[in-house]
Amino acid sequence: MSRSAVKRLYLMQVGIMPDYRIPIVCYLAQTADGRNILIDTGLPEVMPEEASDFQNGQDVTAQLARIGLMPDDIDTVVSTHYDIDHAGRHAAFTRAQYVVQRVHHADAASNPRFAALRNQWDQPVERLQLVDGDTELLPGLELVETSGHVPGHQSVLVRLPETGEVLLTIDAVPFAVGFTRDAQDDGTPDATAIRASTLKLLDLAEREHVGLVIFGHDVAQWEGLKTLPEYYG
Repeated sequence: MSRSAVKRLYLMQVGIMPDYRIPIVCYLAQTADGRNILIDTGLPEVMPEEASDFQNGQDVTAQLARIGLMPDDIDTVVSTHYDIDHAGRHAAFTRAQYVVQRVHHADAASNPRFAALRNQWDQPVERLQLVDGDTELLPGLELVETSGHVPGHQSVLVRLPETGEVLLTIDAVPFAVGFTRDAQDDGTPDATAIRASTLKLLDLAEREHVGLVIFGHDVAQWEGLKTLPEYYG
């Protein structure tokens, strides 16, 4: 295995959809040279009326404080997409660069789906790093374009020195049952794109010998994972 710049990966559950016990989550990658990369930021402090099916837990800033980090310690926020359960606290990290797929950021500008959270994701242009497709953000952390759930959704591959490769599917494959080559028809308008992204991630997992695939909202899996202050190294 090549030497990885990422030395730790923390998992945080920051909320829930109570009706289905679906966990709302985000992640923190720490590098050997002291950088802190936050992947998604969870739910907003104050829930808009249209998001009444979500319930806050321990806020991402409070969880980071448990391991001695303040919002200004976050160097980068990888925004997988701007849904309310993934981008709700973006504005808290005022010194971070925001990394998002260019296609997604452009779509969000006129998409009512993301309007309620615009004050979080609409960051100054000098603090945005817009990427196009699959991108190695730094050694040990790769962004994987996985449109379907939304245009320009991105998943993340993390290479750790001991755990090895960890694939964060995010909402491209939110539940383990969907990580299959068998054809599925969930009736969504973007079913074809979702299918293509699922196959892309399956191919990646096989090609890179990924040992741990973490699904974005799978309660059964999350109950068995290490969560902050524990970490994968």
